Amino acid sequence: MKNVLIVAILILLTVLISAYLIREKKKGAACIGCPYSGGCSGGCHSLDDFVSSKEIK
Repeated sequence: MKNVLIVAILILLTVLISAYLIREKKKGAACIGCPYSGGCSGGCHSLDDFVSSKEIK
């Protein structure tokens, strides 16, 4: 019985995460989880910010 409950919870989590990803893609989010996802062209800017903050002047 415990195994069935664990499998049901895992399936529920998978469905909820998939629904979230689909919903965000329909909204136009290029990179889900990126703070700039709604307004950028699709490239991730987090690496650019990291590199520019570490440049030696």
